[in-house]
Amino acid sequence: MSKIINIEPFNQELPSDFADRLGINYTQQVTAKHKKENGQFFTPTPIARLLASYCDLSKASIKILDPGCGTAILSCALIEQITYNSNDIERIDLVAYETDLELIPFSQKALDHLKEWLLNKGVQFNYVLLKSDFVLDNASILRENKLPSLFEETKKVDEDFDIIISNPPYFKLSKDDKRVFASQELVSGQPNIYSIFMGIAAKLLSENGELIFITPRSFASGNYFKAFRELFFNTVQIKKIHLFNSRKDTFNRDSVLQETVVIKAIREKIDPNKKVLVSSSAAIKDIFEPTIKYFNSSELIDLNSKEKILHLPTSDKEESILNLVSNWENVLSDFNIKISTGPVVSFRALDYIQNNYENGTVFLAPLFWLHNVNKMILEWPKQLKEKGQFIRIESGSKSLLIPNKNYILLRRFSTKDDKSRLIAAPYFCNYAKSDYIGVENKVNYIYRKDGHLDRDEVVGLCALLNSELFNTYFQIFNGNVNVSATELREMRFPPLNNIKEIGNKIILSNDYSMNNVNSIVNELFELEVIMN
Repeated sequence: MSKIINIEPFNQELPSDFADRLGINYTQQVTAKHKKENGQFFTPTPIARLLASYCDLSKASIKILDPGCGTAILSCALIEQITYNSNDIERIDLVAYETDLELIPFSQKALDHLKEWLLNKGVQFNYVLLKSDFVLDNASILRENKLPSLFEETKKVDEDFDIIISNPPYFKLSKDDKRVFASQELVSGQPNIYSIFMGIAAKLLSENGELIFITPRSFASGNYFKAFRELFFNTVQIKKIHLFNSRKDTFNRDSVLQETVVIKAIREKIDPNKKVLVSSSAAIKDIFEPTIKYFNSSELIDLNSKEKILHLPTSDKEESILNLVSNWENVLSDFNIKISTGPVVSFRALDYIQNNYENGTVFLAPLFWLHNVNKMILEWPKQLKEKGQFIRIESGSKSLLIPNKNYILLRRFSTKDDKSRLIAAPYFCNYAKSDYIGVENKVNYIYRKDGHLDRDEVVGLCALLNSELFNTYFQIFNGNVNVSATELREMRFPPLNNIKEIGNKIILSNDYSMNNVNSIVNELFELEVIMN
């Protein structure tokens, strides 16, 4: 039996405003745990209207898909926008998905009001609200022109859509989740369900159909989204992107700390010279007064690259830095320099990790954790509870250790409040007398596999990674707190002689402060004006 919703629309209330009221009412009735498990972050009305404003379609009959509709605020805002844009609209067909049985009566209420509102405007409106799983229903679209798979019995919505609009659920899926098996074409590593929604939606678009999504921006880079980027960016052409500079304000009612992005893409032939509008706002209050820039598609994403990382510069400073870095031709491997992740997984190595040094009784190597690594300086030993600063050198631990030579140690994670994502410290082999050192799994290490890094190379690379230049460059494409080895392997670097020059200047000055680092880096690349 359907739940009775005792909320009625006000006189002449817009469908989007009614849907928003329904969403607030629903939120007050369920627990935060319920919302988190369902990946529910309801779209505030101003953001719903921003997404709706991205729609340019104008025709008599329109087919719309909302694959995770919630209280249908996005569908309502979109359809309001369509009716404002065109007097020629005669019919709208909507397919909406919602799997939360607690929420469906609210969705139904919103869509019924939308239907009545459209009827008063002389527009025929037909909708179907599906309670099934969008991914499982439609994953077979990913295998068009391929041999059938185990999941080929899943059904696909039997029409191509003119517009697909969504604020999809956000949560990671376990490897054994049936949605992961059903959508292998989009999966590399541990996927987040929102990217699966985006990938399937792109394939469900009609020719020249429009996709408008608001999601985390983490899909722009990183190994976990590599397969998604490969499919998505070869299926649709990006048209518009909007970024919110504040982590806190986009979904402030849900207390979400997340870097979000609105993306509009079109199902058409991919053209690297097509212009892409990139806009940004501080938060909700200024979303209709954004900073706007235009780029060729090829300036934001290199479709010939392996990783297909999406760069999103939003200011003159970021644009200038992206132009500078784009002219560099080298990656670390060109200098025979590699990057790896620390092999010591602490909970698996508890038998070998200890706090105290024992002279002569056991052989010990220093163990470096994330908290030991700071900008341009390695703080060790630095005692923290359950973070032993030594690791035993014995037969069982040898596979966890690396040879004692010169390295750059780089944090794999930053906190959400860190101003800088890249935090690196130099390590020199004379730091410890041991033949080996230990590097914990939350730290990356940079090294020359066959040979050693010279002192000026260590200091120069470390300075570059810590610099404002590289921090800005990194944040143009990285929207999360992770610093993956994959991304660093793809990052471009200046010629090795520039790296050595930076290192030598810092060594000669004997000043490893970030003020000096930034001064030397900015002077070398003539960035003084840009950085001020």
